[in-house]
Amino acid sequence: MKLIIQIPCFNEAETLPIALAALPRIVPGFSSVEWLIIDDGSSDNTVEVAKAHGVDHVVRHTGNKGLAKAFMTGLESSLRLGADVIVNTDADNQYNADDIPAFNTPLSLQHKAEIVIGARPIATIEHFSPVKKMLQKLGSWVVRMASKTDIPDAPSGFRAMSRSAAQMIMVFNDYTYTLETIIQAGQKNITIASVPIRVNGDLRPSRLVKSIPSYIKSSIFTIVRIFVVYRPFNFFGTIGLSLFSLGIAIGVRFLWYYMNGDGNGHVQSLILAGILLGIGFQTILVAFIADLLSANRKLLEDIRVKTANIKKSEHIDYQNNAANDTQEDSSRAGS
Repeated sequence: MKLIIQIPCFNEAETLPIALAALPRIVPGFSSVEWLIIDDGSSDNTVEVAKAHGVDHVVRHTGNKGLAKAFMTGLESSLRLGADVIVNTDADNQYNADDIPAFNTPLSLQHKAEIVIGARPIATIEHFSPVKKMLQKLGSWVVRMASKTDIPDAPSGFRAMSRSAAQMIMVFNDYTYTLETIIQAGQKNITIASVPIRVNGDLRPSRLVKSIPSYIKSSIFTIVRIFVVYRPFNFFGTIGLSLFSLGIAIGVRFLWYYMNGDGNGHVQSLILAGILLGIGFQTILVAFIADLLSANRKLLEDIRVKTANIKKSEHIDYQNNAANDTQEDSSRAGS
């Protein structure tokens, strides 16, 4: 069993040594533990610092692609490197690396979850303002409703996932991966769990939350987009049915006045009812088309996962054959 700990980095030369010094090289249940750095177009010497502190693998972006892209690059690289479990953490040493073994209990040892999210003690974190604590709780509640999961700390980036879960996850937005991956897990029936973790002192301000309004706007956009992608029929169908029903209600209202000899004064209601009925009907048609496209996307995702599994099997077979050939050559040489 191979564990790869990945860290997305963007100009983290100052804090990265502290984060790397805390990472474990031995985790119960794994035969090997490797470190992977994703350099998201850093302009400082993040890569040099990483290599100097014993990082096993470094993947670089030619420019700054954003946290979500760096996270996905890490997953793809970890899968290519043969990871059985992938742990994601931050370069600012926000999360206590001593809690990494805690992920292994529900993930590998008990086989109760495919993704495990580290839940921070939000209420006791001193450098979190009251507004940020409230937003963290509100955002986690919205994600729980959207994903039908029971994750208390949805924005936590300290998380672990099995190889099969990593193959199914595909982040679409450029802002953050935290909310989208949880909602995806809920929509794709990926078993997800949570474990309590500890946090370290604040080394630098958050780069993701530049301002509270921008964070709220980006989070809402992410949640809505996930619903459009993974529940298109429910999303567009609800809108279309609401508009269609409102059009029927206004049309019935016009007929009531018309049957009572007062239709001339309510022609506007008839026009509005016709518009709403037309828009509602078209939106319902869009819901059916979007649902067909969603089914096609699911087929493509299944093909992607199966292709990745085939490549891994071929790689294992190649390694086994090479080892057998080496043993045969040694035996021939000895005889």
